[in-house]
Amino acid sequence: MSSKSREILNKKQIDIIFERLCHELIENHDDFENSVLVSLMPRGRNIGKKIHEKLEKIIDKKIHYGELDSSFHRDDLRRKSKPIVPHKMSMNVTVDDKKVVLIDDVLYTGRSVRSAIDAIMPFGRPKTIELLVLINRRLTRELPIEPNYVGKEVDSIDSEKVVVSMDVKDDIKNILILKS
Repeated sequence: MSSKSREILNKKQIDIIFERLCHELIENHDDFENSVLVSLMPRGRNIGKKIHEKLEKIIDKKIHYGELDSSFHRDDLRRKSKPIVPHKMSMNVTVDDKKVVLIDDVLYTGRSVRSAIDAIMPFGRPKTIELLVLINRRLTRELPIEPNYVGKEVDSIDSEKVVVSMDVKDDIKNILILKS
C-alpha cells in the first residue's frame, strides 16, 4: 500500500459484507425461483460469482446466473480514443418477467449501470431490476441511479479512485482508495 492510498476494507470485512449481502438477497428473493443474478463485466464478475456461489450453498438450490457486457451500450462509445474491446459474456438465461439483480463492484457515476440496463433488454423484459454494489461512491453520481444492496458507502472526491484489489486466485484481497 502506497502513502497515497488507504485501505477501506480488508479481506475479513469483505467476507462479512458478502455474507450480509447474501442474507439481504434471500430476504427479498426467497428461493430465487423467479430471480436472475447478472454480473456486470468486467469488474462485477468476481463479485457476482462469489455472491452466486455463496447463495447456492446457503439455500442449497441452483440460481440462474449470467455475465453481461454492456460495452456497446455505453454513452461514451464514440468519445474513446481507443476502440472498446468487448468482454466475453455468459448470458444463457432469459430475464423475461424475472426479478433481475445486477451486480457490480463500484457504483460511481451511474453510467455503466444505465448501459447495463440497455444491454439486458435483448434477453427479455424483466419484471424488476435491482442493483447490488460492493462500494457505493455517494458524492459522484451523474445519473439518478441508486443501489438496492450496498456493501459499504464511501464518500470520495473525483480525484480519488476506489480499487477492488484481487489476489492471484481472483479473490478480493482488499479495497483501497487511491489519491491521485
